[in-house]
Amino acid sequence: MDVTVIGVAGGTGSGKSTLVRRLQEAFSREDVATLCHDYYYKAHPELTYEERSQLNYDHPDAFDTDMLVEHIRALKNGEAVEHPVYSFVEHNRTDERVFVKPSKVVIIDGILIFENKELRELMDIKVFVDTDADLRLARRILRDVRERGRSMESVVNQYTQTVKPMHEQFVEPSKKYADVIIPEGGFNSVAVQMLIQNIRSLF
Repeated sequence: MDVTVIGVAGGTGSGKSTLVRRLQEAFSREDVATLCHDYYYKAHPELTYEERSQLNYDHPDAFDTDMLVEHIRALKNGEAVEHPVYSFVEHNRTDERVFVKPSKVVIIDGILIFENKELRELMDIKVFVDTDADLRLARRILRDVRERGRSMESVVNQYTQTVKPMHEQFVEPSKKYADVIIPEGGFNSVAVQMLIQNIRSLF
């Protein structure tokens, strides 16, 4: 089976998830598997909750990217995988695993997926979602307060201390590896339709 691997990168709150949903809907007939880099945050059972909450989750070392690379290679070879599940409330991996069957289209998303050369080279199409920093911060605050039980103060502190510096050091420079740059991500309907047509031409 020929497998098309699509990477969707961009800063926090840029619109990656919305773009991924649009792609999932467009290619539902072809079977779509989606792997988020966030699933692969490293487990830290040796640390307390307070210690885990102080870790830098926006640095490449926070992720078990080697496992993600293994899983993508397996899917490309027609083998099923089981990806880990991460709790953003507990800042740790859970005991759960999620079964993912081989699919014609594999979508990977995450802020740092273009930073790793080995991971990047597994992708057939690399899309970078480019969105204004103020808008991204506003979206992150809403998401983390509503969905992850965070206080606004903790979200803003994390953004200024690690998210913004890591974005400038790792995420923004990785934009140069993109095949396509989409302002506003899934909210840019014209660009999304053009991307979908381009992907369909590969089948």
